Amino acid sequence: MADPVAVQPAKPVAPRPVVRASAADEAQDGPPCPRCGTPNLPERRFCRRCAAPLTDTAPPPKLPWWRTRWPFRRRVRIGGSGNALRRTIALLVLAALVVGGILLYPVGRSAYQDVLDKLGNTAPITPSLTSASGAVEGHPATAADDGLSNTYWGAPAIGDSITFTFRTPFRLVDLIIHTGDSADPQHFQQQARPLVLSLEVTASDGELHRQQITLNDQPGPQTVATGISDVVQVKLTVREAAGTGPGRTIALAEVEFFKRS
Repeated sequence: MADPVAVQPAKPVAPRPVVRASAADEAQDGPPCPRCGTPNLPERRFCRRCAAPLTDTAPPPKLPWWRTRWPFRRRVRIGGSGNALRRTIALLVLAALVVGGILLYPVGRSAYQDVLDKLGNTAPITPSLTSASGAVEGHPATAADDGLSNTYWGAPAIGDSITFTFRTPFRLVDLIIHTGDSADPQHFQQQARPLVLSLEVTASDGELHRQQITLNDQPGPQTVATGISDVVQVKLTVREAAGTGPGRTIALAEVEFFKRS
């Protein structure tokens, strides 16, 4: 007889599920579901088929009159989703941007033109006509734009002016002024020299730009930045001068104009 051999215990086998016939839904009498129409018992709170709530919800309390006025009114007063409020805010923001753009447009335009002046090149431009309110004999107004620094316009007195007219409008970037009757330091102080000038620039649309210029009492060119568009006329009036006295003329040697090229 053979010796007994060890045997591992058998694995448990789960019983097969037994298919049972489902019991028919019990008949229930009661109010129908407002969503699917299934009748439910009176004590049920949710529909036994679609789970919709069966209890009536109380209407929201009436808002006080001031809550119905913008901007205190709730979303329920403007359609539930807040679209009307968002549209109103968007229109207000748009209107603010338009008004701000209109108010800030001149400042932005001026800043843009100034940047172009700094980045661009300049070219000299010659007036088509030069005239003065008065001039000493032998020193006419045209001597101030003849390209020579040893000739000059002789202003008889403080308050006299010289006017430069241009044929076509241009962007006046800056101008260079030479004072005195000569660029030679030894002869510079032989005549009086303008120290303060009032600058009046006329644009093609008639707009006036005014600026006061203070000069150094020394020979050589002195640059005055302007940055004015559509210039057609420039007027310089003597307000203060150095070295005035009997028999001494206020000498303005040369005025050069530069446009943006």
